[in-house]
Amino acid sequence: MIFYRQNLTDAQLLDLYKKILKPRLIEEKMLILIRQGKVSKWFSGIGQEAIAVGVTAVLNESEYVLPMHRNLGVFTTRNIPLYRLFSQWQGKANGFTKGRDRSFHFGTQEYKIIGMISHLGPQLGIADGIALADKLQNNKKVTAVFTGEGATSEGDFHEALNIAAVWKLPVMFVIENNGYGLSTPTNEQYLCENLADKGIGYGIESHIIDGNNILDVYNKLAELKEQMQRDPHPVLLEFKTFRMRGHEEASGTKYVPQELMDEWAAKDPVTNYRNYLTEKGILTAEYDVELHNEIKQEIDENLAIANAEPEIVPTYSGELDDVYKDFEYEEYTHGEEVKNIRFIDAIRNSLEQSMWRNKNLVIMGQDIAEYGGAFKITEGFVDAFGKERVRNTPICESAVVSTGMGLSINGYKAIVEMQFADFVSTGFNPIVNLLAKSHYRWGEKADVVVRMPCGGGTQAGPFHSQTNEAWFTKTPGLKIVYPAFPYDAKGLLNTSINDPNPVLFFEHKQLYRSIYQDVPTDYYTIPLGKAAVLKEGNDVTIIAFGAPVHWALETLANNPEVKADLIDLRTLQPLDTETIFASVKKTGKAIIYQEDTMFGGIASDISALIMEHCFEYLDGPVKRVASLDSPIPFTKALEDQFLAKNRFEEILFDLLKY
Repeated sequence: MIFYRQNLTDAQLLDLYKKILKPRLIEEKMLILIRQGKVSKWFSGIGQEAIAVGVTAVLNESEYVLPMHRNLGVFTTRNIPLYRLFSQWQGKANGFTKGRDRSFHFGTQEYKIIGMISHLGPQLGIADGIALADKLQNNKKVTAVFTGEGATSEGDFHEALNIAAVWKLPVMFVIENNGYGLSTPTNEQYLCENLADKGIGYGIESHIIDGNNILDVYNKLAELKEQMQRDPHPVLLEFKTFRMRGHEEASGTKYVPQELMDEWAAKDPVTNYRNYLTEKGILTAEYDVELHNEIKQEIDENLAIANAEPEIVPTYSGELDDVYKDFEYEEYTHGEEVKNIRFIDAIRNSLEQSMWRNKNLVIMGQDIAEYGGAFKITEGFVDAFGKERVRNTPICESAVVSTGMGLSINGYKAIVEMQFADFVSTGFNPIVNLLAKSHYRWGEKADVVVRMPCGGGTQAGPFHSQTNEAWFTKTPGLKIVYPAFPYDAKGLLNTSINDPNPVLFFEHKQLYRSIYQDVPTDYYTIPLGKAAVLKEGNDVTIIAFGAPVHWALETLANNPEVKADLIDLRTLQPLDTETIFASVKKTGKAIIYQEDTMFGGIASDISALIMEHCFEYLDGPVKRVASLDSPIPFTKALEDQFLAKNRFEEILFDLLKY
């Protein structure tokens, strides 16, 4: 292995040696603890230390780095106190996840490190969002994100590279090509000779670097960083290296030919760099021993701190209180001036006023810039707020959602418009596994609103007509808002944007241009989790949201003899059970009306809640009215049959007669 020091001083060379030695000695200690049963899981980075250390050493401490689970050198180079890392690995409270997630599945704003989730790909989109925030501030910062050769087959990898290329984001995409994805060799993962070649298709500068040569890593990245600061753009970096241990310790390395192990053992990044420094007279044997002893003492002292820390004592409140970030709802009241506007105008009005109020708010989506979006809600926004904050995205929902998370991490608010709610399926993973879980896992907010134009009645067929709120209402960490009126839409969207938690905001597209209401021209807010009682009566409780609210109003108008409490839920998570239970206890009968298909819909959960909490007050079975358990069809006659609207009245009167 040949080392070129270039302009590095002896002190810098020794500092890199200390940085690369430290994770190696920690790993050797961890392997002992694994055998002793004191650590449950370990993903070894032995043989790959030069990449993590070299990348992190090039960045300054205010620049974000997004490592994977064998990048211990990132954490040690950022000088995280070792006892906190040991506590994390032991699942104790001084760790970064309070025992809720393992190994390196965490982040820390204090050290500007954003950890991975096991699904790998969303990490790359987060880096895009962080870099976008830096670019908007013109602060000349660079973001580095790690991935493995296996994850380059994931769609998120390609989506994130494409976004970074189109938006010219200063992201270092770091591929650690260590030969195997768990046990699958690279020749069974991809056909191209080098992963760096994938950058060509995206117009991205790419490089192949010896990942075991710390000076090659450091010097090349220092050069690239300077270029990226002058002219923001992404680079794709393939580091050739090898994993000398199993994917994790339990898996072993029996699938690796011994000659390959021997070949890479000779390329050990720590040993070869030590030999180079020794040959050049920069590192003495005495100082090497001193460094070893110093680091080992630090390891032992910090392990003692972690070992002395008590085990976590679980409490319900401790767990549930961290699912969402605390949000101090601030009520904004409006004046008397109103304007009779459509549902769609109320959405636009909220977005416009929120963009003026929040200079750090960015809206992203397909065709939302000059074109104004599929429903023209953001038409004219580019002229008002500029293309930097109103951004057309490529067709890649997953990476766009992750980019929203990156913006949130780096001090911005993000709104992501799904062109149709149906399309969220391709962005499902980062919503339910990244946005929803981040605060619970390591205390990081996800200040992202995902707008969801949804619903049937427009003969748009199976891919443009679903009302798919039930995909998300069961996911802890998400808030779900579903207004039925323009007044509520504006106030609730304003609150959703203010809320630092992830919110899915459902907008029924049939209501966009059919429902009018007097709406205050001022900015105002409505609290989440508060239902509206639209009508009052003693006969029955009708619980609805979205378009079925209007269908229920139509039924009651046609049958004035029915005296019902009509509850418009407005938000599904949090759910206003207090209003529901009070009404059911008064009327003794309940019917839940949803547009979604029956099985697995939120009506089932509301029904169960009523049975559990109001059973002794009921004078009849809790009824559910929903659409057919089939995909939603295109032809009007078929769609009319599918929708719940034509079955509600019959089921309502059956319940009233019970």
